[in-house]
Amino acid sequence: MKDYTRMLRELVGSQRIFVPGVRALIVNDAGELLLQRRTDVPWWGLPGGAVELDESALDALKREVAEETHLTVLDTEPMALYSGLEHRFTYANGDKVQCFAVAFIVRRWTGKPRADGVEGSDVRFFPCSELPTDLAPLHKPTIEDYRKYDGKFIVR
Repeated sequence: MKDYTRMLRELVGSQRIFVPGVRALIVNDAGELLLQRRTDVPWWGLPGGAVELDESALDALKREVAEETHLTVLDTEPMALYSGLEHRFTYANGDKVQCFAVAFIVRRWTGKPRADGVEGSDVRFFPCSELPTDLAPLHKPTIEDYRKYDGKFIVR
């Protein structure tokens, strides 16, 4: 847990807090999507996380992708903005959040994907037609939007 979130949790306990975040749709040349097997919940999900104080959404995306997949983002395209009641989540420890997330498509990067062993236990590319059934519920709409994406920014 980052210092800012830790400070908020000390003040409000596990009450719902608002968390701005980013999600990465990392796509290889075969059109496959990179997912990570989470360690905090029993799901596959998109790399991503919270935007920290004094950090832009793009900087957060680059940091989160590097931390969780060991890839360096070279180029990205903002695809969608997600907010609202359907983006509420309760962690296993009881901490509640409501996300406000920007999803980015990443087609250019360097490095070889590998899990960090902390937030993710595995990372791998999946064909969009063969995604795991145990996807993070918050990420399902993002993945569906990507599959239908026509280049126009989406607001949900």
